[in-house]
Amino acid sequence: MISLLKLFRDLWENKKMVAELAKADFRKRFVGSYFGIVWMFVQPLVTIAIYAFIFGEHGMKNAPPVPNASYVIWLTPGMIPWFYFSESLNMGTGTLQEYNYLVKKVVFQVELLPVIKLVSCFMVHLCFMAIMFGLYLFDGRMPMASWIQVFYYAFALSMFTLALVYFTSSIQVFFKDMSQIVAICLAFGMWLTPIMYDEAIFTNRNAWIGTFFKINPFYYIAAGYRDSMLTGHWFWERPTMTVYFWSVTLILMILGLRSFRKLRPHFSDVL
Repeated sequence: MISLLKLFRDLWENKKMVAELAKADFRKRFVGSYFGIVWMFVQPLVTIAIYAFIFGEHGMKNAPPVPNASYVIWLTPGMIPWFYFSESLNMGTGTLQEYNYLVKKVVFQVELLPVIKLVSCFMVHLCFMAIMFGLYLFDGRMPMASWIQVFYYAFALSMFTLALVYFTSSIQVFFKDMSQIVAICLAFGMWLTPIMYDEAIFTNRNAWIGTFFKINPFYYIAAGYRDSMLTGHWFWERPTMTVYFWSVTLILMILGLRSFRKLRPHFSDVL
């Protein structure tokens, strides 16, 4: 817990530097690309379009569990946080190798590097959140007060992702295969979370599968984004899941920071 409090204190004291490095990281991704920032939107939007075609009204005709909602409207709040999570975890895992010249500087606080990468990915997420709001308005849906709640769930997802990145990035320095393991876990995780399909398809047959879904912390995030955008439910209406999510996140954050700081003295030797 002390290490977590120290992290927040360091972030506050170096907030300007973190913001500037995150902006630089965001711009660096598109240097030398002809279409630049356009590519940031193309793949996720094409992915949503493909899934909407396959599982939606023109394909398998999966009916969303929310009345008067098209499949695209139901799918989008589940996919957008997943894009943020997968991009942050993938890129965050290799952040120490990418910024090895900063890791080797004695005066630089290496714990800030995963945060910098996370903030850079969050800038992209904000753009997709704006697209999601625009899609709902274009669909004729009136804004609800609960829409503002997506920022709470975005913060919750950021903390959960950061906890994982502290662990994976520190291991990646010594075990180069960690990035491949993360990619495989994400590929499985996307299908083990009811993002593209209604969980009732399985829970109606086997009730225990519903519990299995909810063990996955990302279930809380996907359900929360949909609650915020579609049903108008607030996070305190899921008290058990809220307590469970933050308990798991806190434990992972403490363990991740402990692992990171234990291995930190050896980073410069390996890099």
